Amino acid sequence: MTDPGGAGPAREFGRYLEIQNLGLNLPFALAFLLLAAGGIPGLRPTLLVVVAFVAARNAGHSFNRWADREYDRANPRTRSRALVTGRYPTAFALGFVAANAAILLAAAALLNPLALALAPVALLLLLGYSYTKRFTALTTPFLGLVEAIAPAAIFVALRGSLPPAVLLAVAGILAWGTAFETIHSLGDLESDRSLGLRSLPLRLGRAASLRLLPALHAAALLLLALFGLLLGLRSPYFIGLAAMAALVADTDWRLAGGTLEGRAAFRRHFVLSALFLAGVMATLFLPG
Repeated sequence: MTDPGGAGPAREFGRYLEIQNLGLNLPFALAFLLLAAGGIPGLRPTLLVVVAFVAARNAGHSFNRWADREYDRANPRTRSRALVTGRYPTAFALGFVAANAAILLAAAALLNPLALALAPVALLLLLGYSYTKRFTALTTPFLGLVEAIAPAAIFVALRGSLPPAVLLAVAGILAWGTAFETIHSLGDLESDRSLGLRSLPLRLGRAASLRLLPALHAAALLLLALFGLLLGLRSPYFIGLAAMAALVADTDWRLAGGTLEGRAAFRRHFVLSALFLAGVMATLFLPG
């Protein structure tokens, strides 16, 4: 299972899981972990949440690689992936899905009964995404929904319940994730069209998709602001949202003008999520 280009097994495995993208949504997850705990959470629930987060991502990602292997074979951008070339067998991918699904369920069981009851629902969404692109243009918002699981899952994990205010955060991350995945999908317009796959950018067209981004980002920030108001968060949280608004407005403007390519916008997502985490940390830990 070594890379034909000379990469070792560890690097090959990291490429299979796209470890470099793990941090894109991790700051959001950490922020909601702090908010659910009202400060620094205990070591045991923190470790269990991190294990569940990583296991869920691994299961969804490996299943997507398995489900998409024939499409990846026909796409020049993805035809060198390990399942396509045979460097990893398909049995490995499905075995890795099963192992990580079991780890997720075990972590949920150790957290509380509600977390265990909802874990299969999360798995269904994570695995089901891989097939939505075959039959609906709503695959992009569906993936946004997968990302929106995080706030609800973390509050359930730490509190054993789901406060109604958290549903505003879920809706906010749904809008935010849909915008992020729309940007990502814009880079695959031609390959998706040639392969007969579906996405919101394919249905709307590039220009309309770019016009949709500011509306999605504005909705996300408004919902996250309402979430902060209901939780009674202090001003640093809202300063963090304002910093996010400034950066995302510049991103959307540059994308619309063609002066920022999709990968650069993709990288900005980490900065935006880090600003959210910084705002949460400041409101929780700076003296009032």
